[in-house]
Amino acid sequence: MSRFIAAAGLLALPALMLVAAAPAEAKIVCVKGYQIVNGSPIATPYCQDTLVAQVAREHGYKVSDAAVLNNPNTKRNVCQFVGRDIRLTTACVDANSQGRRF
Repeated sequence: MSRFIAAAGLLALPALMLVAAAPAEAKIVCVKGYQIVNGSPIATPYCQDTLVAQVAREHGYKVSDAAVLNNPNTKRNVCQFVGRDIRLTTACVDANSQGRRF
């Protein structure tokens, strides 16, 4: 009987190793420009930039998330195009600042 248990244990070991070796799916979850971390929304540059691209597409501007994420000039141009949208107040604050007013 003990040989049977030992053999079953040896057969189950590779299966357990495969399950333990599988990488965990870590996907960033964004809701309205905020990343959800432990159930709380946090403003992160990644989620803010994807929101900029999403709102721009809604206004007819053809831009991908990757273009806004990887090119600050593209983000600036998009923010100047649709930056007055109330949803982008935080995301486009740098691109839409007017500087000092006299």
